[in-house]
Amino acid sequence: MAEKTKRKSILLMKGHDEEVERKFELQYLRSLSVRERFMLMEKKSREMKELLYAHGHRKTPEIIKRK
Repeated sequence: MAEKTKRKSILLMKGHDEEVERKFELQYLRSLSVRERFMLMEKKSREMKELLYAHGHRKTPEIIKRK
């Protein structure tokens, strides 16, 4: 089975253009396999969880029923 070779690229722009940035990001995501996308998603989820924990959001708030 042939390995896909991926080029790492950097988006260089003189100004700010959200449409160009969005197209660049989508092109990168389309170049990933399904497995790579899931691995990236899991990695980002872990990073978010660690950041929340580090900033005092340790557990889900409990719902209190008032009478």
